Amino acid sequence: MDKQQPPTLYEWAGGTEAFMALCEAFYRKVPQDVLLAPVFAHMHPRHAQHVATWLAEVFGGPATYTAAHGGYPYMLNQHLNKGVTEPQRRRWVNLMLDAADEVGLPGDPEFRAAFVGYLEWGTRLARENSQPGANPPREAPVPRWGWGVAPPYQP
Repeated sequence: MDKQQPPTLYEWAGGTEAFMALCEAFYRKVPQDVLLAPVFAHMHPRHAQHVATWLAEVFGGPATYTAAHGGYPYMLNQHLNKGVTEPQRRRWVNLMLDAADEVGLPGDPEFRAAFVGYLEWGTRLARENSQPGANPPREAPVPRWGWGVAPPYQP
Protein backbone atom coordinates (compact mmCIF):
# COMPACT_ATOMS: atom_id res chain seq x y z
CA MET A 1 0.00 0.00 0.00
CA ASP A 2 1.54 3.30 -1.12
CA LYS A 3 0.90 6.09 1.33
CA GLN A 4 1.04 9.70 0.19
CA GLN A 5 3.47 11.98 2.06
CA PRO A 6 1.71 14.52 4.27
CA PRO A 7 2.02 18.16 3.20
CA THR A 8 4.61 20.31 4.92
CA LEU A 9 3.44 22.60 7.69
CA TYR A 10 4.24 25.44 5.27
CA GLU A 11 1.85 23.99 2.67
CA TRP A 12 -0.83 23.19 5.28
CA ALA A 13 -0.67 26.76 6.62
CA GLY A 14 -1.16 28.31 3.17
CA GLY A 15 2.38 29.08 2.04
CA THR A 16 4.35 32.29 2.15
CA GLU A 17 1.24 34.47 1.94
CA ALA A 18 -0.11 32.94 5.16
CA PHE A 19 3.12 33.61 7.04
CA MET A 20 3.26 37.17 5.70
CA ALA A 21 -0.30 37.79 6.91
CA LEU A 22 0.55 36.23 10.27
CA CYS A 23 3.55 38.48 10.83
CA GLU A 24 1.79 41.60 9.59
CA ALA A 25 -1.04 40.96 12.07
CA PHE A 26 1.42 40.21 14.87
CA TYR A 27 3.59 43.28 14.36
CA ARG A 28 0.51 45.55 14.20
CA LYS A 29 -0.10 44.52 17.83
CA VAL A 30 3.47 45.04 19.07
CA PRO A 31 3.62 48.88 19.30
CA GLN A 32 0.67 48.90 21.72
CA ASP A 33 2.05 46.11 23.90
CA VAL A 34 3.75 47.34 27.07
CA LEU A 35 6.12 44.34 27.26
CA LEU A 36 7.07 44.04 23.60
CA ALA A 37 7.05 47.62 22.34
CA PRO A 38 10.45 48.42 23.92
CA VAL A 39 12.04 45.29 22.43
CA PHE A 40 10.93 46.19 18.90
CA ALA A 41 11.09 49.99 19.17
CA HIS A 42 13.89 50.22 16.59
CA MET A 43 13.02 47.30 14.35
CA HIS A 44 13.87 47.36 10.67
CA PRO A 45 10.92 48.53 8.53
CA ARG A 46 10.84 45.08 6.86
CA HIS A 47 11.17 43.14 10.13
CA ALA A 48 7.74 41.52 9.80
CA GLN A 49 8.62 40.31 6.29
CA HIS A 50 11.95 38.92 7.52
CA VAL A 51 10.27 36.99 10.34
CA ALA A 52 7.62 35.68 7.93
CA THR A 53 10.36 34.48 5.57
CA TRP A 54 12.16 32.78 8.50
CA LEU A 55 8.95 31.05 9.64
CA ALA A 56 8.11 29.95 6.10
CA GLU A 57 11.54 28.32 5.78
CA VAL A 58 11.34 26.71 9.22
CA PHE A 59 7.96 25.17 8.45
CA GLY A 60 9.10 23.59 5.19
CA GLY A 61 8.97 26.38 2.65
CA PRO A 62 11.71 27.65 0.36
CA ALA A 63 15.09 28.57 1.86
CA THR A 64 14.54 32.25 1.07
CA TYR A 65 15.64 33.48 4.49
CA THR A 66 18.90 31.59 4.20
CA ALA A 67 19.50 32.89 0.67
CA ALA A 68 18.61 36.52 1.46
CA HIS A 69 20.00 36.89 4.99
CA GLY A 70 22.41 34.05 5.70
CA GLY A 71 20.17 31.76 7.72
CA TYR A 72 20.74 30.84 11.34
CA PRO A 73 23.85 32.98 11.97
CA TYR A 74 21.97 36.13 10.96
CA MET A 75 18.94 35.22 13.08
CA LEU A 76 21.17 34.49 16.06
CA ASN A 77 22.87 37.86 15.76
CA GLN A 78 19.49 39.59 15.95
CA HIS A 79 18.99 38.19 19.46
CA LEU A 80 22.44 38.41 21.04
CA ASN A 81 22.59 40.60 24.17
CA LYS A 82 18.94 41.69 23.91
CA GLY A 83 18.17 40.32 27.39
CA VAL A 84 14.72 38.97 26.51
CA THR A 85 12.76 38.23 29.69
CA GLU A 86 10.44 35.30 30.30
CA PRO A 87 7.35 37.58 30.38
CA GLN A 88 8.41 39.06 27.01
CA ARG A 89 8.97 35.61 25.53
CA ARG A 90 5.59 34.41 26.71
CA ARG A 91 3.83 37.55 25.45
CA TRP A 92 5.48 37.06 22.04
CA VAL A 93 4.07 33.53 21.86
CA ASN A 94 0.62 34.62 23.03
CA LEU A 95 0.39 37.49 20.55
CA MET A 96 1.62 35.22 17.76
CA LEU A 97 -1.16 32.75 18.60
CA ASP A 98 -3.70 35.58 18.64
CA ALA A 99 -2.42 36.68 15.21
CA ALA A 100 -2.67 33.08 13.93
CA ASP A 101 -6.34 33.03 14.92
CA GLU A 102 -6.91 36.49 13.44
CA VAL A 103 -5.54 35.56 10.00
CA GLY A 104 -7.11 32.11 9.94
CA LEU A 105 -4.09 29.81 10.15
CA PRO A 106 -5.31 26.22 10.38
CA GLY A 107 -6.90 25.46 13.72
CA ASP A 108 -6.72 21.67 13.57
CA PRO A 109 -5.05 20.14 16.64
CA GLU A 110 -2.23 18.56 14.64
CA PHE A 111 -1.15 21.82 12.99
CA ARG A 112 -1.53 23.88 16.13
CA ALA A 113 0.44 21.36 18.20
CA ALA A 114 3.34 21.56 15.74
CA PHE A 115 3.05 25.35 15.41
CA VAL A 116 3.00 25.93 19.17
CA GLY A 117 5.80 23.40 19.59
CA TYR A 118 8.06 25.48 17.36
CA LEU A 119 7.03 28.79 18.94
CA GLU A 120 7.84 27.45 22.39
CA TRP A 121 11.12 25.85 21.32
CA GLY A 122 12.27 28.81 19.25
CA THR A 123 11.38 31.51 21.76
CA ARG A 124 12.96 29.63 24.65
CA LEU A 125 16.15 29.25 22.62
CA ALA A 126 16.03 32.93 21.59
CA ARG A 127 15.56 33.99 25.24
CA GLU A 128 18.56 31.90 26.33
CA ASN A 129 20.69 33.19 23.44
CA SER A 130 19.73 36.80 24.19
CA GLN A 131 21.11 36.85 27.72
CA PRO A 132 24.26 38.89 28.34
CA GLY A 133 27.26 36.61 28.26
CA ALA A 134 25.46 33.80 26.41
CA ASN A 135 27.74 31.91 24.06
CA PRO A 136 25.49 29.91 21.71
CA PRO A 137 26.83 28.05 18.68
CA ARG A 138 27.44 30.61 15.92
CA GLU A 139 26.83 28.18 13.07
CA ALA A 140 23.82 25.89 12.74
CA PRO A 141 21.25 25.11 10.08
CA VAL A 142 17.85 26.74 10.03
CA PRO A 143 15.58 24.28 11.85
CA ARG A 144 13.09 22.43 9.67
CA TRP A 145 9.97 21.82 11.74
CA GLY A 146 7.62 18.97 10.94
CA TRP A 147 4.46 17.37 12.17
CA GLY A 148 6.07 15.59 15.08
CA VAL A 149 3.97 12.74 16.39
CA ALA A 150 0.64 13.72 14.86
CA PRO A 151 0.57 14.43 11.12
CA PRO A 152 -2.74 15.65 9.71
CA TYR A 153 -5.44 13.06 9.25
CA GLN A 154 -5.99 12.40 5.58
CA PRO A 155 -8.47 9.69 4.68
